[in-house]
Amino acid sequence: MSPTFASLSVRNYRIYATGAFISNIGTWMGRVAQDWLVLTELTDHSSAALGIVTGLQFLPFLLLAPWAGMIADRFPKRRTLLVTQSALAVSSLVLGALVVTHTAELWMVYAIALFSGVATALDNPARQSFVSEMVPRDRLANAVALNSASFNAGRLIGPGIAGLSIAVFNTGVALLLNTTTFVAVLVALLLLRTGELRPAPVARGKGAVKDGLRYVRGRPDLVLVMALVFVLGTFGMNFQITTALMATQEFGKGPTEFGLLGSIMAIGSLAAALLSARRAQPRLRHLLTAMVGFVVATGVAAAAPTYTLFALSLVPVGLSALTALTTANAMVQLRVEPYMRGRVMALYMAIFMGGTPVGAPIIGWVGDVLGARWTIAIGTVAVALALAGVSVWLGRHENVRVSYESQRRPRFRVSTVPLSEAVPEAAR
Repeated sequence: MSPTFASLSVRNYRIYATGAFISNIGTWMGRVAQDWLVLTELTDHSSAALGIVTGLQFLPFLLLAPWAGMIADRFPKRRTLLVTQSALAVSSLVLGALVVTHTAELWMVYAIALFSGVATALDNPARQSFVSEMVPRDRLANAVALNSASFNAGRLIGPGIAGLSIAVFNTGVALLLNTTTFVAVLVALLLLRTGELRPAPVARGKGAVKDGLRYVRGRPDLVLVMALVFVLGTFGMNFQITTALMATQEFGKGPTEFGLLGSIMAIGSLAAALLSARRAQPRLRHLLTAMVGFVVATGVAAAAPTYTLFALSLVPVGLSALTALTTANAMVQLRVEPYMRGRVMALYMAIFMGGTPVGAPIIGWVGDVLGARWTIAIGTVAVALALAGVSVWLGRHENVRVSYESQRRPRFRVSTVPLSEAVPEAAR
């Protein structure tokens, strides 16, 4: 089997990945349908309302992270996922039913967004760390990358189906189709052979939450990665808002063209995930290079004069963004002890997605005041400033030098002579 798909040789992971892929298609259908509902049916293109919905979906990541991680480490992850995925299916069903019966109101969407956010906050650390129980350690980075490939393959297909469903039928049908896809992941979880799983040691006793925070605080390599991911997630990864505003406000397009933008971006994201799957050891230089690419790509997207050029610019945006996120995710998972993985991944997801409740309303306000293009440009500026700050910090505190080589193959080089043993050389 090709090294790119090595983890699929493991039966449990192959079954799980199949169910997750179908569910990912539905997830993206649901996101597009929800955004279209808020932006065009329940409001008069209010980017602020869309920002609030997005913020409510991600607020629980910030508030519940320590406890979500503790749950992931203390209880069987497969059982936790069965509960959380069932709750997400119910939330999708309720919203779809409200829309189909023409009884949906904006406050109801807010409430359902918050409920699904709670379920997702509990689901994410268990789902992220569950991968390590299905595959051996030497295939963990590959499995993490394939999960990202699955997510973005779903993004390639889901928005387009959602756009067509809304155009041909209505928004409620798209939401109900999302509900049916949860069946696939639930069946996959039930089909797994529990005897072949490799569960990590269970966290017992009091202080589990504090232990997780203390563990991360004592690891500068993890703190650095999480700081970069925070800026990227808070200001740069608000595509749920930015593409909706660009499609409707800047270019005056309908639901089909809006859905197509998500699929086009997924071309770059899927390519990034598959390339990452071939990389055995993710390193800091890969992360920094990807984020520089993100700055350039989003700058081009923000200035794109036409819908077509904007759509094309989303391919490198997706490529660079997903390369950065996949690299960061794999770096964190490979550098933590198994008994801490759930809590650390919960903090990672809280930092990545927990900034959205702050960033999304700001992005929405920027869209109302300065226009749709600035909702993208603000991420370009924020990530560029973060990269400059990290480069200075590394040079001063860890004797790390970030340089650009133009000979042979252009790339960024990260060279280091560690001043502290707290950061393993592998983390560079």
